[in-house]
Amino acid sequence: MRILVRPAFYVLLLCLTLTACETFNDGSSQRTAAMNEAIRAEAPGDYFIGRRMFKDNYKVWGWVRRPQQSWKQAQLVMFNEQKTLAPDRVRNAIGTDNGHEYRLQGYFSGEKVYEPASNMVFPEFVLTGYELRSQNPPNIYSRPIQNRPESNIFTKPVH
Repeated sequence: MRILVRPAFYVLLLCLTLTACETFNDGSSQRTAAMNEAIRAEAPGDYFIGRRMFKDNYKVWGWVRRPQQSWKQAQLVMFNEQKTLAPDRVRNAIGTDNGHEYRLQGYFSGEKVYEPASNMVFPEFVLTGYELRSQNPPNIYSRPIQNRPESNIFTKPVH
């Protein structure tokens, strides 16, 4: 009996060792590198890049950054829509643009806006125009669950 157990044990150990050494590449590092290269290639200018982050229970609009800045430097904002309505509000379809990326025209007012559901304050961004860049841009979060409207996660982008 002992002779049969040993070979099976060594075969199992060999299989586990080979499996543990195997690497799995899902392509995320290539996507991140491509996204970072695209950010570096953005034309400088007086505009912003915005990523919509719709949340069922909150009224924040999403993340806004300057061109050529990484998403790590983005700010989670509340829109002031007195000059221009947000894209989903124009279509009367709130939140349907969750995850979309826009080229934004506007400016930070310097004011902070209180968001009661989160009991937090966010910078106010006065929207004056927008253009859709992508309906399916690369993920910018460490946990993809943050993309879901029912998720209450507000973690800063990692890319």
